[in-house]
Amino acid sequence: MRSTGMALNNLDSIASMDDRTAKPAPDHIENLANESNEKPASDNIEDHLDSKLEEADFNVEMPRNYFMTPRVLGTLLAGGLGMFGGTGSFAFVASILDVINEDIGPDPNYVWIGTVNTLMIAIGSTLVGRLSDIFGRRWFIVTANALGLIGCIVCSQAQSITTLIGANVMIGLAASAQTSFAFVIGELVPMKHRYMIGGIMYLFSLPAAGFGPAVANSLVQHAPGGWRWCYYIMIIVNALSTLCFFLFYHPPTFHMLSRKSRFQQLLELDYVGLVLFTGGLIVFLLGLSWGGTVHPWKSGHVIGSLVAGSVALIAFVLYECFMPLKKSLVPMHLFKNLGWVVAVATNALGASIYYGFSIIFPQMVFGIYTNDREYGAVLCCAVPASFMFGVIGASLLNRHIGRQKLQDVVCSAIFTPLLGAMACATVDNKSVILGLVITGCAFVGWVETLAVVGATLSLDDQAEIGAASGIASTIRATTATFATTIYVLVLKNRLGTTIAENVLPALTKTDLPQSSYLSFLSGLSSGSFAGIPGVTSAIIEEGVSAYQQALILAFRTVFLTTLAFSGLNLVLSVFFPNLDSKMTNTVTRTIHQ
Repeated sequence: MRSTGMALNNLDSIASMDDRTAKPAPDHIENLANESNEKPASDNIEDHLDSKLEEADFNVEMPRNYFMTPRVLGTLLAGGLGMFGGTGSFAFVASILDVINEDIGPDPNYVWIGTVNTLMIAIGSTLVGRLSDIFGRRWFIVTANALGLIGCIVCSQAQSITTLIGANVMIGLAASAQTSFAFVIGELVPMKHRYMIGGIMYLFSLPAAGFGPAVANSLVQHAPGGWRWCYYIMIIVNALSTLCFFLFYHPPTFHMLSRKSRFQQLLELDYVGLVLFTGGLIVFLLGLSWGGTVHPWKSGHVIGSLVAGSVALIAFVLYECFMPLKKSLVPMHLFKNLGWVVAVATNALGASIYYGFSIIFPQMVFGIYTNDREYGAVLCCAVPASFMFGVIGASLLNRHIGRQKLQDVVCSAIFTPLLGAMACATVDNKSVILGLVITGCAFVGWVETLAVVGATLSLDDQAEIGAASGIASTIRATTATFATTIYVLVLKNRLGTTIAENVLPALTKTDLPQSSYLSFLSGLSSGSFAGIPGVTSAIIEEGVSAYQQALILAFRTVFLTTLAFSGLNLVLSVFFPNLDSKMTNTVTRTIHQ
């Protein structure tokens, strides 16, 4: 097997599955040292040698049987199982949190199960990506999958909401690594196959990411352990992914990537940036999560958290930009790459649209279309399942279609008016709404794939693939949290108006005593009217009809609000990079013996 002049002899032997010791040939080190004298931008020979070692696997010509070796196939299986574990550990239970709270609660803090999961993914993505670039990926990924396994075991035996919240801290941190297939698996295959490999990873997660609500509600209704079977399944999946990663995943080790000792690298880490980033992001996202739920938006808790978090994040950006750091947490020069920036922004906006509909559409289903839990859960799959089919379709066909900018423009131009047109919703046009949301979300999924993999292909330096992908995931999670907060706030405020304009006038035309109005309004939300003085079946029918109309008017406003994000995405699509020239046989890293 040959390598280009840029590849070091030791990694050439790795790509050949040779058992020789992974040390650069002395004459090659000397050449690199001489070359470093011609590059004054490097602080010293050692730093320059590190940069060369990081590039060492690039442009490797792979042997024909490389991808059929047990370690490569086992790693691909591990990546798929990890993706399933990372998405399913929360996707399954997300639609049945109320059932879980009713069983082991009630506890008003049950909403924190989802909140801490999102927080940990947002923070962990950047940390895993950047730190594994420096210290090697193997033990980060193996440990993360093991952490996900432990978290699911704890959740399966939980007897309180507090226990579930604590376990989801572990699950969220694990998911930040488990769902990082874009660099963990993507760097191991030729760049021209990254889209296809992404599709395979998404296929593994389809049962959870696409049909999670239907599967979870079916387990609640029919499995002997009820909701706990969601975690039993994930215990099996996470155990298998941990085992496969441990046995088969052997990417370049720390010593293959750096000539420095671990202690030297630890000394050079960006600890100030780490504190500002993690602290600022946690406090900011907590403020967003608290607003309108745990505390009023005007409360000191919310305002203080948002301001303090914003200040810390601004300080972090300034620190990263102006301090002479050897190992910055976030390589700020990435933001000079327009193609990468547009791909990351497209990814974030796509997620903002998708998660918005994932939250709002189920409320529409159960508020207007059905009271049947299992049937409603199937309808709720319209958003995630169509999104996943779009993701998988784009992954498998992208390389053959090419012209990624045109794909992005066309898909964005299709889903923007389709999803905006959901503002035509009425109580009776369920089929129209399903057609719009299924088609629209499929094209959102297509764009998502363009952006996720495109963010890795558009890099100038593939040695930074972990940091770049991790930052992209953090920006995605943060933007989506911000967007969904806006959607929920708009829905809540609009409902306050539409209920006053529709439900109260309807109740005044009935014989319901005015003293029972508040109890009746509460019954509309809970679905139970038992014990309300003066209520009759006719009054309930009249009130529910008016309430559904109020819901429809509120949902229309939310759907129009999504145009702010989809419209911006449409504008950005014009600047999306064409990546056909990047579809090469270049392999960033290889599995070794």
